[in-house]
Amino acid sequence: MAATQTVLWTRILDRLAGPNPPKIVVVDPRVSDTAKLATVHLQPRIGTNVALLNGIQFLMFENDWIDWDYVDNHTVGIEPLKKTVMEFPPDKVEQITGVPASLLRKAAEIIGTSKTLLSTALQGIYQSNQATAAACQINNINILRGMLGKPGCGIFQMNGQPTAQNNREAGCDGEFPGFRNHLNPVHMEDMARLWNIDPIKVPHWNEPTHVENILSFIAKGTIQMLWISGTNPLVSLPNLGRVRELLTKDDLFVVAQDIFMTETAAIADVVLPGAQWGEKTGCFTNVDRTVHISHKAVEPPGEAKSDLEIFLDYGKRMGFKDKDGQPLMPFKTSEEVFEAWKKMSKGRPCDYSGLSYEKLTGGSGIQWPCNDEAPFGTERLFSDKKFFTELDYCESFGHDLETGAYYTKDEYKKLNPNGRAILKACHYFPSAEEPNEEYPLRLSTGRRVHHFHTRTKTGRTPLQKKCPEPEIVVSEEDARRLSLSDREEVLVESIRGKVQLPVSIGGVEKGNTFIPFHFGYFDLKDGGKARAANELTTAKWDPISKQPMFKGGAIRISKLPPTDGEVQIHVREQQSAAVATAAKKHTKAQGSQTARERGLEQWLGELDCAIDRLIKLFEDLLPQTDRDPDAQNGLRIMVRIATRVGERMKPIAKKYHEDRHSGQKRADALADLLFKHEDGVDGTYQMLETMQGLHMYLAYIRGSLRGMYPASQALWDKDCVEAVTEATEDVSKMEEWCLQQMQFRSPQTLLVPLPLKEGGRK
Repeated sequence: MAATQTVLWTRILDRLAGPNPPKIVVVDPRVSDTAKLATVHLQPRIGTNVALLNGIQFLMFENDWIDWDYVDNHTVGIEPLKKTVMEFPPDKVEQITGVPASLLRKAAEIIGTSKTLLSTALQGIYQSNQATAAACQINNINILRGMLGKPGCGIFQMNGQPTAQNNREAGCDGEFPGFRNHLNPVHMEDMARLWNIDPIKVPHWNEPTHVENILSFIAKGTIQMLWISGTNPLVSLPNLGRVRELLTKDDLFVVAQDIFMTETAAIADVVLPGAQWGEKTGCFTNVDRTVHISHKAVEPPGEAKSDLEIFLDYGKRMGFKDKDGQPLMPFKTSEEVFEAWKKMSKGRPCDYSGLSYEKLTGGSGIQWPCNDEAPFGTERLFSDKKFFTELDYCESFGHDLETGAYYTKDEYKKLNPNGRAILKACHYFPSAEEPNEEYPLRLSTGRRVHHFHTRTKTGRTPLQKKCPEPEIVVSEEDARRLSLSDREEVLVESIRGKVQLPVSIGGVEKGNTFIPFHFGYFDLKDGGKARAANELTTAKWDPISKQPMFKGGAIRISKLPPTDGEVQIHVREQQSAAVATAAKKHTKAQGSQTARERGLEQWLGELDCAIDRLIKLFEDLLPQTDRDPDAQNGLRIMVRIATRVGERMKPIAKKYHEDRHSGQKRADALADLLFKHEDGVDGTYQMLETMQGLHMYLAYIRGSLRGMYPASQALWDKDCVEAVTEATEDVSKMEEWCLQQMQFRSPQTLLVPLPLKEGGRK
């Protein structure tokens, strides 16, 4: 917090110097400026946050530091949570995290007995192993204490930059506008009404594509244009070697929109100069929901325009229209956009409908929700113990914290939170990249107070140019083991890349290291050494939030050959080479001339062939079940239902030019594997196996239909959506019939012995 949330940290310093100072528990592998003033400082191994937080909850249960009246009446999920966290006693947590059990107990006692509780978290949680799961455990701790909605209490799941909160509210960070649920048709229809477009054209078929998948699509040639606005991936993304390679591909057209020539802008095909905060008017929102207005103070220089002007101009040139043929984005000013946003947010948790530019001007901000019921804003949420978890209101049906799979509406309905807080349990799992003999140290990246993100602005002032250069912080024990001295230049390597940095000794626990991530290459003259922390970092990401795991990954440190005093470059930066590659690309014709194909035709061909083969399977089984009327009657119905599925899907397959040649092989191969009965299905065991095989084949078809469903939405094809929906319902019916057949047949078939035939089993 002392490095990132400096205003909030100043307020805490004031409290610490006052007559009634608060107790502070800090969780940080480093001895940061925040940690230096902690009542208790816990230094876990990087990537073990979930184990640590589960251990705190264990002690809360053990010592009965739970507000049971609050939990019983206003939460769901207490039993699964208790069962999970009771597997994390202090001694086990110490083994996993390295945090002494005695310190864990001290921290838990402060948390469990304090009259008020305020929690904050930032990228040490969100960009580490099990990021979403760890954030949920922080929520759990506050909920178990019954602290939400009380004065002096709350949870600040912090943002890394000033506009990140309203990015989330407006649907620009992987959410949907107004915290709407993309799996709730009513929410999507509401958006379509406000935008005056056909509901099927709302991009609701999936959660937005996250950055690492975007890079994968670029690698495959699926994406041939990338528009980068207000961010600098050639410094900020993990595994920079791969990022540089992909963003300088001949067949990728890169647009960079920024206020300075960043590392990314330097390799772009087109640079759109943006206006910065003092050169435009707009609103931004704090983590405590306070909405502020920033009025334009000066004109932007040269050809620079605000991001809003650029996006509106683009929409106009592209001719984006609503369903009545009117401009989709008819706005001229930021205030007009704000008025449209008020309509979009009305009735949602982040309700802005009672705000206005006039009301925001001259004050110190107003907290949403602000509406007819709360015309001056809302100081704190959840004071009425009601949460945003109603089935038809919630932003999401949630995810399995361990697998990342999202829950369906039916699964959420069974949980039945209905306005109660949801306690979410998760076991600890080690990071996907743990230290080993070759790379024995853990790496964490992070921030320094003097710089902001990739120094787009803060690396250009005389004062900040004098601030400390990048370095790697190591423990005293690891420095002794490696015979390192303070400020000595070393080689730092991961499986992905290498950098050359000076050492700073002390301030981290053994086995942990730290490198500030701010530093790239825009200010290096005539090249220089590789120094960007993200040359080293892993591109693995959290399964739910999709945030890369910058706080993790394995590295090694090696001493460099001695010199006569002058620092020699042993690892040269690759940014200059990327700029040179991009310059050559700019002289060529953009776009790939190679033939392109999509997977839809093959997928539909395989699905169509599988349905045809299913019908034949049912028909072939009919004459083999003369002595089993129950199976035979059912199979006759199955033939009719399967035929109906085929008739519904064949026009779709024909419309999109199915590729049956490719599809036939897989459909037949699976059927041949599942249905090879040399003696037919006359035996009871063979019939049970047949029902199991039919269920597996139907599950394969249902999986194909599930893949088609979001694709049909993305095609904006209502007929296809209807066909897939109806076919899925019919396939599910057939699956249920097979399961019921297995259920009533299995006891006698599996448990009642049969006489053996001579020479083997019957």
